[in-house]
Amino acid sequence: MGAWAPLGFLAVFSAASALTIWRLNAMTEYGFQGTALGTLVMPFCSGLGNLLFVYIVAERDGPAREVFTNALVNNTTNLTLLIGLPALLWGLHVMPAAGAKKAEGKKGGGAKAAAKTQEHELNRLSLLLTILAVFFFTGAVWALAQDGTLDFEDGLVLVGLFAFWQVVHVFEVLKNNVRQKQSPNPLRLCLDLALLGVGAWLLYGSIDWLVGWAEKHPVAVLGASSLGWLSGWLMVLPNALLALYYGWKRRPDIVFSSQVGDGHICIPLCLGLAALIKPLPVPKFFEAAALVIGAAAVVHFLCVATLGRLPRFMGAVMVAGYGWFLYAGLVQ
Repeated sequence: MGAWAPLGFLAVFSAASALTIWRLNAMTEYGFQGTALGTLVMPFCSGLGNLLFVYIVAERDGPAREVFTNALVNNTTNLTLLIGLPALLWGLHVMPAAGAKKAEGKKGGGAKAAAKTQEHELNRLSLLLTILAVFFFTGAVWALAQDGTLDFEDGLVLVGLFAFWQVVHVFEVLKNNVRQKQSPNPLRLCLDLALLGVGAWLLYGSIDWLVGWAEKHPVAVLGASSLGWLSGWLMVLPNALLALYYGWKRRPDIVFSSQVGDGHICIPLCLGLAALIKPLPVPKFFEAAALVIGAAAVVHFLCVATLGRLPRFMGAVMVAGYGWFLYAGLVQ
């Protein structure tokens, strides 16, 4: 493919990401619904590129610092740009507006409206818990990184935190399926998992080639962390597709939970796995990135808890916050 090879492999990466989104959307029909889908299933598929990046960097004996940079770029983009942009375009109403509630009550009857309201309230509580986890995970990394490095013992702590978090969500899905007397069709589930496996294989091949290409063609303006920044932006492409698609479909619960849940894959899982392999030096812009991540999580938590939505003007603030992060990480 010659000079067109980077675009070709970027197209393969995008197609593989679209394949995972297609089958994930189908999985909403048999048990993995709303916030459960966003926090348990989607992060592993949209964040699979980040996990593969950890493996590829380790296999190539690449600079471990780039994994840290990749995770920070990924999480900051998720919590600011990829939540702020859908809010700016369509608005993110986790709880329906008062007018919508009244109209729904007249149309569907009191019992149906009450059940719908209860579903929205449960989604909001689950989402608030997911956002709250950002503080614990980012705070844990900040505390462990005070000596300037994440080592093997730090990696064990981070991976353990993530494992416990996922177990909690597995039991939530099981309880929800028992409550609704719903279980997935084994044959259909196997087919979906097989297609997700095809997507994973295509992702691995495209990321492996693109990482090798980026190592040979560093971008001068990005400095020594060119690979970390480029890979971080590449890995958020599936998340961007998720955010824009579900924002357009008016599913703010999945927009929120998929972006926040994908952040949990990077921090703490990717950092923990990478630290188990070799010590991770802390990037210079870590404090600025942690500040942006923490501030964005505070805004999301307060808006969802008090307003039940992220207003459009706060979406603009999130996008501006991402601009400040780019300035702090690349210019300063």
